[in-house]
Amino acid sequence: MTTSRQELSEPVPAAAPTAGAAARQERKPPRILRHMLALDDFEDAARRYIPRPIFGYVSGGAETNAALRANRAVWDEIAFIPKTLVDTTGRAHTTTLFGRTYDAPFGIAPMGGTAMAAYQGDLMLARAAAAANIPMILSGAALTPLEQIKREGPTAWFQAYLPGDDEVITRMVERVARAGYDTLVLTVDVPVLANRENNVRTGFSTPLRPSPRLAWDVMVRPRWLIGMFLRTLLLHGMPHFENMGPRVPLLSPTARRDPGRRDRLAWKHVGLMRRSWKGRLVVKGILDPEDARIARESGVDGIIVSNHGGRQLDGAAAPIRVLPGIVEQAGAMTVMMDSGVRRGTDVLKALALGAQFVFVGRPFLYAAAIAGEPGVRYAIHLLAEEIHRDMALIGINRLDEMRRELLMPARGSDFLTV
Repeated sequence: MTTSRQELSEPVPAAAPTAGAAARQERKPPRILRHMLALDDFEDAARRYIPRPIFGYVSGGAETNAALRANRAVWDEIAFIPKTLVDTTGRAHTTTLFGRTYDAPFGIAPMGGTAMAAYQGDLMLARAAAAANIPMILSGAALTPLEQIKREGPTAWFQAYLPGDDEVITRMVERVARAGYDTLVLTVDVPVLANRENNVRTGFSTPLRPSPRLAWDVMVRPRWLIGMFLRTLLLHGMPHFENMGPRVPLLSPTARRDPGRRDRLAWKHVGLMRRSWKGRLVVKGILDPEDARIARESGVDGIIVSNHGGRQLDGAAAPIRVLPGIVEQAGAMTVMMDSGVRRGTDVLKALALGAQFVFVGRPFLYAAAIAGEPGVRYAIHLLAEEIHRDMALIGINRLDEMRRELLMPARGSDFLTV
């Protein structure tokens, strides 16, 4: 069974939308979406829409972008060994995670400053995720208050950047609990800000600094200027960084963001969070199997294997490379991953190597920028459709049938034999 790329009103099996989502899907999708055949297609369209400094911030990695490139290249080192003559008419890609059933084995990764690129970007992502019944992780660097996101996106989780300060940690845990979140994600791979040379080259900063260069970069993107920035100012006022330290406006010649002493954050602070947070606690940014063991022994419910999308330590291992070793140390702890996932085949390879769920970031932000909530829903639809098709081609009906035995090294790579 195939699903039309042109009509969102024909969702893939096992991902049926809610009644409200179905009503919205009956509307004809924006014309630009008719040219989007896969997640990678959203990037070029977003590049033409988003001003250069902001696009550079979203798309870039750290230093030479080696980790960013490796996150994509590594998937080509893995090949499938498909089974044939298997009746796959009953296949489904629903997934149970932390006791909740989601309609797909992927969610939306946390991304800071989403509302710089897309009009009400955080809300667009949260609403689309809820309509598709998948989780969306709100970044602590978001421009939308975490309380508002949870009200409008009931499947949302919250991701925090925290310093090694007991008082700050306690205040944040209490705020997230009051907002009604059931899953709190602590990102641990940002002890200091990365060396993002691309930000300097494109003129990006947070907050954005008014300058002739910024004015020019914005004026040559009139659709963004009118449809995102001026629309936001008119309807909602100046956006602020809302969920991490003092409120700071998006655009200011003098304001400074203070991330606190994140380099003091240590495992003892994870213990503090575990004692005070009654919901599910996830640690994001694990690449070392030993760290996975410590997380398990600290009472963490789940980990996200991640190198921050190649945005922190340049040259850090691609998560899929270290995933099998981490799974061995995880025990009953839930193991998820992000960084570089773009195709349905990527998702299935990750599941075969032990991940229980994956998260995807940039393509969904690009989709929000060029087409708002319908764009995000369409991007979700495309990835779900790929997974559904690929399951038939591999010869499986359930995601738990996706085993390592269905993979082999490609082009002589020793990746899977290490």
